[in-house]
Amino acid sequence: MAGKSPVEFFTEVRAEAGKVTWPTRKETLITTAMVFLMVVVASIFFLVVDQVIRYVLGILLG
Repeated sequence: MAGKSPVEFFTEVRAEAGKVTWPTRKETLITTAMVFLMVVVASIFFLVVDQVIRYVLGILLG
């Protein structure tokens, strides 16, 4: 950035942003759905693991 004016910097930023391949609406929706699905799966997994650990500790300490 040394030696560049702010105008030149932002011009280059805009040019680089134009080179980006942005996802389509369909790709974005599919990716979002996959993220939500994985959150649900992970939540159920950790709920089950937590309950198993709670049960085992209840037996050992109870």
